Amino acid sequence: MRRPEPDRVRPGEESVWDYPRPPRVEPVRERITIRLGGVLIADTTDAVRVLETSHPPVYYLPIGAFADGALVPTEGSSFCEFKGAATYFDVHGGTQVVRRAAWTYQRPERGYEQLTNRVAVYAGDMDACTVGDEQVTPQPGRFYGGWITSRIRGPFKGAPGSMGW
Repeated sequence: MRRPEPDRVRPGEESVWDYPRPPRVEPVRERITIRLGGVLIADTTDAVRVLETSHPPVYYLPIGAFADGALVPTEGSSFCEFKGAATYFDVHGGTQVVRRAAWTYQRPERGYEQLTNRVAVYAGDMDACTVGDEQVTPQPGRFYGGWITSRIRGPFKGAPGSMGW
């Protein structure tokens, strides 16, 4: 399948088609928040994001940024060819529980050590996730966990017909 034509990028914006493969990890200094069940379950200015060609950034927060009891380990795992084996959490907020809505790399592969003791969540399963003052839009589809802000341009992998990109 042919690579799609990237969206036009204006000053201050980024194209996911300029992100590298293999992915890059970089620090984020903006405030990141996550709400579920009407309560704030995570809040930090110490996040990192993973940038990979055709994907919106995936944000990883320190496990300590989550409220006590918000993350409960659950069964199952998956494997990323770059980052290694991921394990999952059920996410609790207020009276709400979302199964397998967060993941971590307990022992990430070389080059991804910055992900140790950090957790990512599927934005679409939460009430709201923010980067700075902006509420994010979840990456299309359920397979990936990218967060889209107004500064990120696609098209984004995950939408129907994009699996071969």
